[in-house]
Amino acid sequence: MSGTSPGTPRLFSRGSWDEARRVADILRGETVGGALLLAGAVAAMIWANSPWSGVYESLRAVRVGPAALHLDLSLAAWASDGLLAIFFFVAGLELKREFVAGDLRQARRAAVPIAAAFGGVIVPAVLYLLVTLSSGAGGAARGWAIPTATDIAFALAVLAVIGRYLPAALRTFLLTLAVVDDLLAIVIIAIFYTERLSPLPLLGTLVPLAVFALLVRRRVRAWWLLLPLAAATWALMHASGVHATVAGVLLAFTVPVVRSERAGDPDAGPGLAEHFEHRLRPLSAGVAVPVFAFFSAGVALGGMSGLATALTDPIAVGVVIGLVVGKPVGIMAATWLVSRFTRADLDENLAWVDVGGLSVLAGIGFTVSLLIGELAFGAGSERDAHVKVAVLTGSLVAALAAALVLRLRNRVYRRIHEAETADRDHDGIPDVYQERP
Repeated sequence: MSGTSPGTPRLFSRGSWDEARRVADILRGETVGGALLLAGAVAAMIWANSPWSGVYESLRAVRVGPAALHLDLSLAAWASDGLLAIFFFVAGLELKREFVAGDLRQARRAAVPIAAAFGGVIVPAVLYLLVTLSSGAGGAARGWAIPTATDIAFALAVLAVIGRYLPAALRTFLLTLAVVDDLLAIVIIAIFYTERLSPLPLLGTLVPLAVFALLVRRRVRAWWLLLPLAAATWALMHASGVHATVAGVLLAFTVPVVRSERAGDPDAGPGLAEHFEHRLRPLSAGVAVPVFAFFSAGVALGGMSGLATALTDPIAVGVVIGLVVGKPVGIMAATWLVSRFTRADLDENLAWVDVGGLSVLAGIGFTVSLLIGELAFGAGSERDAHVKVAVLTGSLVAALAAALVLRLRNRVYRRIHEAETADRDHDGIPDVYQERP
C-alpha cells in the first residue's frame, strides 16, 4: 500500500473523531440489546420444546386491542407489527443521520456500504432461488428475501466479543451496512409482501404523517402531541395492507437531523433526530427486539429427527446457504467492484481478510429474516417453522465462522487499536484524529 499516491482514495479510511465516538456509543447500546435478544430467543426455544409448549402457543395467540379498529391482534402480531415499528424508526433515524450529518454524507464514503448492502441482498436471494427452484419445492420462491437481512443487534454483540480491537472504520462499515440492509428489507416487504392494498387508508397515512413532520420541523418534542400522530400513521398503514413497520421508517425520515445548515446561524446544531434516537434506542434494543424474538423464535423441533427434517427442507437449505455463503460473497464482491472501478485501495492498516471476516459476520440474520419468513409462508406454518430453524442455524454458523477469521486477526486489531487510542498530549482526543492527512 505504501506505493500509492497521497491522493489515492482509500476504502475504510479513518473517519472523524466525533463519528468514531458516536459509533462507539451505539455499539455499546446494541451489544446489550444483542444479549437481551439472544436471551429472548433462547427462552422461546426452551419453552417451545418443553412439556409446557402449549402454554407458550396460547400466550402467542392471546388477542388484545380494539376490535372496532380491526386492531384486535395476537401478542405475536403486536410484536412483529407494532414493536418492530420502533426498531425500524430507530434504524431510519440512524440511516438519515449517517447520510445527512455523519461521515457518510461524503459520496466516496457512502458508496462502499451502500454497494455492499446491495450485494449482500442480491447474491443470497439468487442462491436461495437456485437451491429451491432446482429442488422443485412448490411456492418456495416466496421466501427469496429471507436470507437478505443482517441483524444489527446480534452482529454487533458478536463483534463486541470477538473483535474488541477491530478498527473503527470497519465497525462503522458494519453498522451502516446493517442499517442500509434493513432499509432495503423494509422496501422489499412493502413491495413484495403486500398481498392486499387499500388505497384510502394508505392515502390517509399522509395526513398524520404530514402533521408529525410539520411539528418536528418546528422542534416540537411533546410526546402527547407526537405519539398519537405516530400511532395514527401506524394504524392507517396497518389498515392499508402494507406492513405497518414501514410507518416507522417514514416517520423517521421526517425528523430533522440538523436545525439549520446556514453558516453562523444561531439556531444551528443537532436536530430532533439525536434526541429521539437517544430516547428510543434503549426501548428498541432492550424491549422491542427481544420481545419480538421471544414471540417469534419459539419453534418445536421434535428432537433430533425433527431438526434433521427441518434442515433437509430445500427452503431451509436455501436460507442457510444464503446467509452463510451468499452474504459474504455478495458483500465482498460488491466491495471489490467499488475498489476496482474507483481505483481505491484499502486503508494501509487493513487487509482484505478483515473485510472478509466482517462479511461473514453480516450473515447473522435474525429479526428481519424471521419477519419475512412469517410474511412469506404464514406464521405458525410448517414452512415457517423450518425457516426459523434455518435462520437460527445459519446465523450460528456465520457467527462461529466470523469468530474464527476475526480472532486470527486479533493481534493486528490490537496494534491498530493502540495507535488509535494514543493520546500523548492528554487533550482527550486520540492523536491519530489530529494528524494531517
